[in-house]
Amino acid sequence: MNFSALDSFLFFFINHNLQNSVFDIIMPFITKKAWVFFLPLFMWCLAKNRKPAMIALILGFSSLLLSDWGSNSLKYFFERIRPCSELEGVRLLVGCGKSFSMPSNHAVNAFAFMTPFFMLQKNRIRYLFLTVALLVGFSRIYVGVHYPSDVLVGALIGVFVSVSILLVYKGTLSRFQEKPFSTVLTVFLVCVSLFRIFYILNGPLELSPDEAHYWEWSRRLDLSYYSKGPMIAYLIRLGTSFFGETVFGIRIMAVIFSAFSSILLYLLGKRVYGEKTGLLSALVIQIIPLFSAYGILFTIDSPFIFFWILSLFLFRVALDMSQATHPKALIYWSLLGLSVGLGLLTKYTMTFFFLCALLYLLISKEERKVLLKKGPYIAFIISILVFSPVIIWNTNHDWVTLRHTAGQAHITEGIQISFIRFVEFIGSQLGVITPLLLILMVVSLVRLRGEKEGAFLYWFSVPVLCFFLLKSIQGKVQANWALPGYVTGIVSFSAYSLKSLFHNGKWRRLVAAIALFLAFIVTSLAHYPQILNLPPDLDPTTRLAGWKDLGTEVSKVYEQMSLDHPVFVFSDRYQVSSQLAFYMKGHPVTYCVNVGRRMNQYDLWPSFHGFIHHHAIFVRTGDVAIPEKVAAAFHKVEKKVLTAYTKKHAKVRDYSIFICYDFKGLTEERPKTY
Repeated sequence: MNFSALDSFLFFFINHNLQNSVFDIIMPFITKKAWVFFLPLFMWCLAKNRKPAMIALILGFSSLLLSDWGSNSLKYFFERIRPCSELEGVRLLVGCGKSFSMPSNHAVNAFAFMTPFFMLQKNRIRYLFLTVALLVGFSRIYVGVHYPSDVLVGALIGVFVSVSILLVYKGTLSRFQEKPFSTVLTVFLVCVSLFRIFYILNGPLELSPDEAHYWEWSRRLDLSYYSKGPMIAYLIRLGTSFFGETVFGIRIMAVIFSAFSSILLYLLGKRVYGEKTGLLSALVIQIIPLFSAYGILFTIDSPFIFFWILSLFLFRVALDMSQATHPKALIYWSLLGLSVGLGLLTKYTMTFFFLCALLYLLISKEERKVLLKKGPYIAFIISILVFSPVIIWNTNHDWVTLRHTAGQAHITEGIQISFIRFVEFIGSQLGVITPLLLILMVVSLVRLRGEKEGAFLYWFSVPVLCFFLLKSIQGKVQANWALPGYVTGIVSFSAYSLKSLFHNGKWRRLVAAIALFLAFIVTSLAHYPQILNLPPDLDPTTRLAGWKDLGTEVSKVYEQMSLDHPVFVFSDRYQVSSQLAFYMKGHPVTYCVNVGRRMNQYDLWPSFHGFIHHHAIFVRTGDVAIPEKVAAAFHKVEKKVLTAYTKKHAKVRDYSIFICYDFKGLTEERPKTY
């Protein structure tokens, strides 16, 4: 008898031969509400000894969450059909379920939750926890939804994960005695990172248009690109090389850079105001909505935050070493140049680092003499050398990046006063930082600026914030543009709040606690806006929905048309072209036609204009008509409208899919705006 036959034999033995009226009542109840049996056992443990019971509860829930996540992933690896869907004559006492069979999640969760109590409780009640877990596993076979091997594997997974967490917990306790602050930070970042990985794999967010476009760049590596430096493309290429052309492959780098940004902020805060300030700063940055978003979405701001904080830390170390005439000072100045250069390859806003550093050195009497040393100039030269690929690329592409940046900054429009945009910018900052926390940051920066450390934080924040505040009067400023100005604001807030703990500042402590709580709530709701039941037009995650449905639908049309003719896919917006390239089956090359838009990266890549007599699929957002010049380029055009919906069946947007036959040619026009 082989394993499969033995498994089926044992299944039918339990499902049929052990059948009785008592089990028919008890087992469905156990399989649905095992917590009813665990709860009184926990309450008894709590009454006997509160601390071990609470520790076991926390470890049990942690084990349950982690093992449940892992077992769900394993189901799709094994893809084993449930016995109730595969075998004849199964006595089914509950719903069969739509997921796969191996392993049993009920068994995984029951044993994962039980194990900490079994290991930490030193009395006989530990065996009652084990009994409940065994009954849960047995019930899954009895009610007809799992094979015995599903339950066995599930139990082993639950125990393994739980024991692993127990070992980590004991190791963490030991390390906490020696290094409490770094231990707290490590545990916090591990938990946050695991949550983010889970959220990326199971959450509601599809790729944003910018993420999809940067992924397109990563398929065509170059020295630079139309609107940004090449760093984002290189990093996405690295992620997808390990994890495939998937959402996770793209976004895993956001998780990594966010964690390392916190570690660097901890080191920076520790250096300027002590370890407590460093720890609080590292924790605070993770709960601010603006910074938290870049722990999941991988756009240029994720690595930019990292390089900005790294440069701040290296600059502070280099200054301190130069003051002490340390022989390794030039090494840190050189590393600073490398860091700033990499930051420039990521986002051109990194140029503010030069401005802030210069202002700080000029204003600070103690640090001013550093300008007479060669360290800062070595750092500057190295940063420009690292940035030189962008310069070389632009010399070969008519300086399109400079033209684009000027267009984004509205320089060609001249001086235009708009108090509406000014108010919009302030409102956006209150939203992405949260009002109370933003106010406290500004107050902290101002109050501490008279101190040497406070001045350092002040001059790397206020100039950036003031620039964009004034810029918003002249033209539109995006909410994330002022992001680097808040980094030292976080350190300043942390230092000022901790000072309140020791100087009769009860009201300040209370206000700081409220500010952090509000930031945490806003960040939590940003991850799960469905809690608020917002309409689609007010839900910020709607912009990141509907693209997968579009890719699926266009893939069907593409496969059908490709049976007897070559086909190309294009749009009139780079966002749509990029999303089609990612979400269509096989990730085909896509194109972007100019019908009166500004220039984008697609205009620098090979176009479709030589594909005479090819068929094509042209996609636009909204239920709209095809542009006349595009329609005239084909022998015949048919229109199909796709409506994308959320999981709650709320409308996201319409897409117009134009099926175009026999491409006759189209005059290629270079966009006139940047």
